[in-house]
Amino acid sequence: MKFSESLKRNSDFQKVYKEGTSYANRYLVMYVCKNQQNGNRLGICVSKKVGNSVVRHRITRLVRESYRLREGMFNSGLDMVVVARKSAKDKTCQEIESALLHLGRLHGILL
Repeated sequence: MKFSESLKRNSDFQKVYKEGTSYANRYLVMYVCKNQQNGNRLGICVSKKVGNSVVRHRITRLVRESYRLREGMFNSGLDMVVVARKSAKDKTCQEIESALLHLGRLHGILL
């Protein structure tokens, strides 16, 4: 299965923030809106408030890998932005994956 594309442009992120719906849990916030494509696009945002660049990049890798492993469970045609909270700083891959799936269930985008 091919990995979904990622959101790269600021205008794409702003569109998802403005037009999408959001749900949050203890570690992550997820914004979701429909796109005009067949595949999903994932954007990950980790603020400097969370930690230094090593910590931010680690969280980004954990979220990306958690999504990649469960990509087949998500509906198609979605733009998603995942925002990490400070509490995600010291969490394991399993905890991040569980938080991501929880948000997917809240949005109703899991198959």
